[in-house]
Amino acid sequence: MSGDRIRTAIATVCLSGTLEDKLAAAAAAGFDGVEIFENDLIASRRSPSEIQRLCGDLGLTIDLYQPFRDFEAVPPDVLRANLRRASRKFDLMAELGAETVLVCSSVSPDAVDDDELAASQLRELAEVAGERGIRVAYEALAWGRYVNTYEHAWRLVRRADHPALGVCLDSFHILSRRSDPRAIRTIPGEKIFFLQLADAPLLNMDVLHWSRHHRLFPGQGAFDLAAFTGHVLAAGYPGPLSLEVFNDVFRQADPRPAAVDAMRSLVALRDSVGALEVPEAPRLAGHAFAELAVPGAALASLGFARVGTHRSKPVQLWQQGAARVLVNETTVDGAIGALGLTSADPAGSARRAETLLAPVLPREQGPDEAALSAVAAPDGTEIFFCGNDDWLRDFVPTGVVPAGMGITGIDHVALTQPFDHFDEATLFYRSVLGLRPEPVSEFAAPFGLVRSRAVGEGEVRLTLDSALVRRGEWAPGVPSPQHVAFACEDALAVAQAMREAGAPLLEIPGNYYDDLDARFDLPFSARLRENSVLYDRDEHGEFLHFHTELIGSRVFFEVVQRIGGYRGYGVVNTPVYMTAHRERRLSLARSVRPA
Repeated sequence: MSGDRIRTAIATVCLSGTLEDKLAAAAAAGFDGVEIFENDLIASRRSPSEIQRLCGDLGLTIDLYQPFRDFEAVPPDVLRANLRRASRKFDLMAELGAETVLVCSSVSPDAVDDDELAASQLRELAEVAGERGIRVAYEALAWGRYVNTYEHAWRLVRRADHPALGVCLDSFHILSRRSDPRAIRTIPGEKIFFLQLADAPLLNMDVLHWSRHHRLFPGQGAFDLAAFTGHVLAAGYPGPLSLEVFNDVFRQADPRPAAVDAMRSLVALRDSVGALEVPEAPRLAGHAFAELAVPGAALASLGFARVGTHRSKPVQLWQQGAARVLVNETTVDGAIGALGLTSADPAGSARRAETLLAPVLPREQGPDEAALSAVAAPDGTEIFFCGNDDWLRDFVPTGVVPAGMGITGIDHVALTQPFDHFDEATLFYRSVLGLRPEPVSEFAAPFGLVRSRAVGEGEVRLTLDSALVRRGEWAPGVPSPQHVAFACEDALAVAQAMREAGAPLLEIPGNYYDDLDARFDLPFSARLRENSVLYDRDEHGEFLHFHTELIGSRVFFEVVQRIGGYRGYGVVNTPVYMTAHRERRLSLARSVRPA
């Protein structure tokens, strides 16, 4: 089957806003169709026929109406009421132009554990639906009272044996129960009436709560959706691939970028199952540069030197070892505005990014300047794809040679994400750049819980952070703090040299080192304390790191040393230096306050 012909759809429950908002966002993102969620239609002032016309105008088909609940295996009087309810819904679907209805396995206390009764009643429903040209897609809810696996749902559909009755396969209901999806291949493709896709983090909680609040778009969670979808397509399912994601954050976010993120997840998924050809992610060799706005004196105190000035833009090039920082004189808030990544094929990286719906940024290029491609990350950070060091010719050399203090390159860059874009950022860096996400970690910071996730491959490392509860305004907090972490081979020596040069290094309290001494017997413990260097270790090696004070309103620098095969980022120490940053800001605020 050609993947280009597999249609895409999205359930309106995935997005925020009114039904009209959701439909407009889905169409703008390029979806072929939608699942109309009943609650969205009920709340709309438009009639079903008006919604049908609106979808037609937007180029959308209505592929599913859902959900129809608690139908099967019930006493006769309840069955009569259910059939009356179904008849009214079929009338509505005729106006809507929807030909498939989703029937969820029952959770009703009226239901009984009787497969023969359930199958016969489903057949009766299918008979009524079939006469109206409607198909019934029966789905096993993971928390269904008696039917809670897709195997059981398929047995009932097979026993009912009606052409208007098939199954709906939902990846969350199947994978959350750890069911083996390989048996899906034994279901005839023509009896798989619908496919709903959702990813999710692996959580130990009630499956209903997990489903209603924590689903994600494919590629944002921990489910193996490539294997799952591969089994469904191998069975002969013709499409569409539809997303059904219940997520509290998505249902508050702007539906337009959320719909684009949803479509990006389907593009990446179709690529992973060989159903769509997306350019392969070229190898990224490292960080070419980080661009931000900080005073040059701060960089000079760390051993950097201004080695170049851009030919046509107000940008300076500062360098030490292989670490390059571009200082943009037009940026005022100190934010990290751009990252340069060294790509084995910059044009290939740009093509993949564009295929995966990353916004390509226009760029003014002067005569003889490098033709760099750039795309925008979800938080607005510009990502440039650099081939080797060709871009350096855009800078006129100053003739200054950096004296250096031991920094060798950029180890990683930390970007704080808006709360409602954390999962979107993970998918962006995973799919667009081909970076591998690490498990999510959470830690208690001075002003609330912070979620952190690293993404990386080889020498390219990023950490994405987000506060789970938005910060209040009572404390002099740091809005969306960011930092660049530089690599070195001897953190203790570098910290001492920078301190002697007057670098604004962050002081760490003695209580931290008292606790460190209790936990580890380190021969260099005294030097850690003297130089305010933090320490961590894992099963692969050790990690030494220290920080500057905030440079401006939101940016600081970190210097790190990886010993052995240490793979982490010293997250355990984050609350310590966050508290130290806050105390330093309070101290500075008091020192400038008028008497």
